[in-house]
Amino acid sequence: MTTLAVQSNVLSFYDICTFAAGIAGNLFAFVLFVSPIPTFRRITRNRSTEQFSGLPYVYTLLNCLICFWYGLPCVSYGVFLVATVNSIGAIFQLLYITLFLTFGDSARRLKICGLLIGVFAVFGLIIYVSLEMFDHQSRQTFIGYLSVASLISMFASPLFIINLVVRTKSVEFMPFHLSLATFLMSISFFAYGLLLNDFFIYIPNGIGSVLGVIQLLVYAYYNKRSREESSLPLLVS
Repeated sequence: MTTLAVQSNVLSFYDICTFAAGIAGNLFAFVLFVSPIPTFRRITRNRSTEQFSGLPYVYTLLNCLICFWYGLPCVSYGVFLVATVNSIGAIFQLLYITLFLTFGDSARRLKICGLLIGVFAVFGLIIYVSLEMFDHQSRQTFIGYLSVASLISMFASPLFIINLVVRTKSVEFMPFHLSLATFLMSISFFAYGLLLNDFFIYIPNGIGSVLGVIQLLVYAYYNKRSREESSLPLLVS
């Protein structure tokens, strides 16, 4: 009885840690999902999308849909928190895309509509193929590799921002709270994947964690450098 009680306590602690890591990942992801709200307030106020691009939101929608499908029990068991976070993400992306369709010019509306139809067509094809051509285990592998590829490409996008910061020597285009939220979300889901021993969760989020650390280090370096330069006394001729 004592051994069983100890095992039960260990399992309970393990379950709590796993759940906590998943919930933390959901919370930090929510911060990222709401981060474009100031941009869309401006779009709504000016009734124009101006020079903003809707492509990132369309691509993020596809990523959320693929990862949402991976998190459902018909594909993977025990990773429902992956489904919850990506369902919320998909809803936010659809809202943002709707605003682009509402306030964009006719050419942009046509382009976004075409891409949106393409996203749903691809997602529908993924669902059909995974359900009709694979059993449960091979279905998880198939969707898992798709989600890994999609997530890695998403996590690699900050490399362009890092390159911009290095070239301009300014952190203006790298908000600290977004960099920190990206890192915390990645490290949370990395822990969640490790605790569940799910390769398709911990590999892409492990890569995201490393990129997040690099992003924060670059921010710290160039933010400190800009402060030091701004504190130098002005020479008066």
